[in-house]
Amino acid sequence: MAEIKKHVDKEAFELGKLSSVIDQKLLKFIVVGIINTLVGMAIMFGLYNLAHCSYWLSSAANYVLTSILSYFLNKYFTFQNREKSAAQIVRFVVNIAVCYLVAYGIAKPLTFAVLAGLGEKIQTNAAMLVGMCFFTGLNYFGQRFFAFKSEKKSEPKAP
Repeated sequence: MAEIKKHVDKEAFELGKLSSVIDQKLLKFIVVGIINTLVGMAIMFGLYNLAHCSYWLSSAANYVLTSILSYFLNKYFTFQNREKSAAQIVRFVVNIAVCYLVAYGIAKPLTFAVLAGLGEKIQTNAAMLVGMCFFTGLNYFGQRFFAFKSEKKSEPKAP
C-alpha cells in the first residue's frame, strides 16, 4: 500500500510540474501567437514570394515587426507583467534574437537536407514554416521564464 501511495504522490508531483507550464498563460500565448503568425506569415511569405527578398531578410522582417506587437500583447495580456525597465526590454530583445537565430539557423539546413531534390523555392518556403515552429516553442519558454519572468517576493523570515 505504501508503494502505491509513493507512486501516486510521484505522479501527482510530475503532473503538478506540468500544470505549472500548461496553464492560462500558455492559452493566452497561443492566442497572441495566432495573431502574430497570421501577420508574420503575410510579411514573410509576401516579401519572399512577391518582393523576391532573401530567406534571411524575409524571415527577419517578420520577426522584427511582429516582435513589437508580441512584446506589448504578451507583456500586458499573456503574462500580465507591469515591470517598467530597460532591462526587461533588453531581455525580450535578446530572447527574440536568440530564438530567431537558433530556430532559423537549424530550420534551413535541416529542411534542405530532408527535401533535397525539390526546388529551392519549395525548400525555402518549407524552411520558413519549420523555422516558425521552432521559434514559437523556443520563444514561449524564453518569454515566460526569461523576458517576462515574474519575480516572486520572498516573505521575510521570522526570527
